[in-house]
Amino acid sequence: MNEVRERIAKIGDFLEENGPACEELGRLTDEAAERLRWSGIVKMLQPREYGGEEAHPVDFFESVMEVGSRSGSIGWVSGVVGVHPWEMAQVDPSVQEQVWGAGAPDGTDTWIASPYSPLGRLRRVDGGYVCNGRWSFSSGTDHCSWIILGALVTGADGTVDRSEPVRHIILPRSDYEIVADSWEVIGLEGTGSKDVVITDTFIPDVRVIDPDALPDTLAERGRDSALYRMPFAVMFSGVIACGSLAIAQGALRSFVEYAGTRVDSKGSAAASNPHQLVALGEASADIAASRLQFLDDIKRIYDLAAAGAEIPAAARLEVRRNQVRAVRRAMNAVDSLFVHAGGAALRRDQQFQRFFRDMHAAMNHANNAAEITYEGYGRHLFGLSVPPGVRY
Repeated sequence: MNEVRERIAKIGDFLEENGPACEELGRLTDEAAERLRWSGIVKMLQPREYGGEEAHPVDFFESVMEVGSRSGSIGWVSGVVGVHPWEMAQVDPSVQEQVWGAGAPDGTDTWIASPYSPLGRLRRVDGGYVCNGRWSFSSGTDHCSWIILGALVTGADGTVDRSEPVRHIILPRSDYEIVADSWEVIGLEGTGSKDVVITDTFIPDVRVIDPDALPDTLAERGRDSALYRMPFAVMFSGVIACGSLAIAQGALRSFVEYAGTRVDSKGSAAASNPHQLVALGEASADIAASRLQFLDDIKRIYDLAAAGAEIPAAARLEVRRNQVRAVRRAMNAVDSLFVHAGGAALRRDQQFQRFFRDMHAAMNHANNAAEITYEGYGRHLFGLSVPPGVRY
């Protein structure tokens, strides 16, 4: 067990107990955020010269699962915010210095938010771009002091230039607005995934990047290690899959704790109910298989990167196929447990219902969309073009 996971084990009970407070607040409590900072999980993929670990991605994802199995929302934020240093490590060194350097307000403890959906519009001006836009689902944004957002380049008339690739834009907290009360939801409430807005904001060229071009400049920026050669879709989509699987693990654990003391309407111990035991056996096996498959795929892609091999589209599509299937299998397992848990599981004071709601909220993330991913995998298998919306 690495040092981060040892620290997470020490705060595990706190994370579990703090889950309802995060949900009520609609974001992580300040204390939950501070415990995460102390654990070091958000810095696991951060460069060593900026206080990070440059950890193996399997270690990072296992750590996210440890947090998320205690609180779905806290785990989700630890993964989404924790993956952003991985991308930031690949951009221009001057930007990294702004984010993590001695002059940065939070120094090496800086947290970075997103989302990547290309909802912004960039208009070219001297030295950079002017941006406008509104983005939803900025997880953990209240505790972040920088953000990475997706945007499209437009012509002078405001029409999107389809010949230009999607850009990622990097901004400090002073350049965007967090929209209060924009996160009123029924699951993952504690993530505080609020909307953010930018109005006529100038962004210099150095902080407007083409994410697909980053791998081509890794060597010249001293980042040509296996970690930073991992495919973007495998890492970021992996964080979403990982956070979802962590919730399923938490649901399973809370179900076992709940069922161990429950007495059914006939006065019998629920733990001896054969139908419940069958559901438990199936669900626990499916969730364990999903976890194992997910982590094995991450290791397989990392080994290719470590060997300096090209990571072909077929391998990336297979990993994405497995990720969405693993999450779907885990969701079905949680659903089966829920329908065998009895009416008392609906009560707000039961932890299990929170994991159930968080699981279904996680399924609505675009990176958990199974059908389009299966389509992309199948089309590529038969030599056809992959639809543009497939993340791989």
